[in-house]
Amino acid sequence: MRRAAAAALAAAAFVRAAVAADTPSVVEMGEYHRVLPGENLLDIARAHDLGYVQLMAANRGIDPWLPPAGATVVLPTTHIAPAGLGSGLTVNLGDMRLYFTAGGSVDSFPIGIGRDGWQLQPTVTRVAGKRRHPQWRPPASIRAEKPWIPEVVPAGPDNPLGDYSLDLALDEIRIHGTNLPDGVGRRASHGCLRLYPEDIAALFPRVPIGMAVTIIDQPAKLAWIDGALWLEIHPTGDQADAIENRQPAPAHPLPALKALVTAAAGASAAAVDWTMVDWAEATRPAVPVRITAPGGTLDSSR
Repeated sequence: MRRAAAAALAAAAFVRAAVAADTPSVVEMGEYHRVLPGENLLDIARAHDLGYVQLMAANRGIDPWLPPAGATVVLPTTHIAPAGLGSGLTVNLGDMRLYFTAGGSVDSFPIGIGRDGWQLQPTVTRVAGKRRHPQWRPPASIRAEKPWIPEVVPAGPDNPLGDYSLDLALDEIRIHGTNLPDGVGRRASHGCLRLYPEDIAALFPRVPIGMAVTIIDQPAKLAWIDGALWLEIHPTGDQADAIENRQPAPAHPLPALKALVTAAAGASAAAVDWTMVDWAEATRPAVPVRITAPGGTLDSSR
């Protein structure tokens, strides 16, 4: 289920989810799920419109393929929107999500992005075309890597573009569906942006040709929510790969994080819980964490 966003400080937006009564202090904006027999994290991610790596980052230590039935899984269903979010489509590589802003509301969708060697760079472009049931003509670079792929892949269940494609004014780059939904929320594509089939079906009729598409890379996002400052930090690309492979993630400090937090805190900068900021930077849990108490004062019980 997609989450509608509301305005917050500095034109940021966030997507609210129900807050469970027993939510621990670190994860106060989110939901919980009891694992059903036979479920894995890929199933749970798609059922709740989440990216796979984000779900893994929020649930370190849980076997993604064989989570115990009855185990509690944190669902990171609250998302702080990137700073400076404007109208149109915004692709945030830093949290592997697509933000659609129109009519004063924001919808957010998990996306699959390019793997190593195929990453997009921040830029501004536009939707140059729209196609239902698209054919796929693999570029020469992909056919060189996979020579068994035909020159034209017709529409249908074997087409990696799925049933809908938003073609961007970038060379061979599209926002599209997929016949491999397990790749959503992962670094698995050749540069294109994959959505769950149900998400691209909902988005496609709402996006006109010519709509602006802004590609950014903001792994750290901040917003004031209910009188408290919240921080959401996502793994870097190599950290995401390590998390997916269940390996120790390399450390990647964010040199500008203190300045970002201080600027967002403004007059409440003295109330920032820097221990929590340091924890979020080190662990990158991919969920919002509260770094001031409600009302902008530091909670002395921490």
